Amino acid sequence: MTMRRTCLSAVGAAVLMLAWLIAVAPVQAHHSFAMYDQQKTYVFTGVVTRVTPDASHLQIFFVPLNEKREAVVRDAAGQPVVWTVELRGAATVARDGVTVEGFPPGTIFSVGLHPLRTGRPAGGRGESGLFRCPPKTPPAPGRHCDSVAGSAAHGKGVLATPTHTWAP
Repeated sequence: MTMRRTCLSAVGAAVLMLAWLIAVAPVQAHHSFAMYDQQKTYVFTGVVTRVTPDASHLQIFFVPLNEKREAVVRDAAGQPVVWTVELRGAATVARDGVTVEGFPPGTIFSVGLHPLRTGRPAGGRGESGLFRCPPKTPPAPGRHCDSVAGSAAHGKGVLATPTHTWAP
């Protein structure tokens, strides 16, 4: 009887382990950071164009401000260059104060991100802080929202230190 219980316990444990692996493996694969170049960090100060909340990731679409912080960056055709930064799930970042209501179009903010390896204008935030400037108050030339009196910090940490500079 003891041998039979041991055998059944082992089989039960194996079934539970297999069920756990099946349930967790897709989640771990989905949250891969392989698409981002972890060796590069850009820091942007930009203007929100829209926020897309999603259960798996919240995305902020924005147009970077130029170094003088007086105009948005435009491409050769004169169109604003729109970037996207991907954050964690909407419910998770809402606890840090990052919501659709808290970042309406026109909000000026600063964020560090790891760009996509493909070169497309998008990236993942990583672990650095995200800072929102007070309404209609851009930072001084060459500075970011973390340097503006009255700015709001969202998330943990300071603004990332850039390792590379993006140029349009």
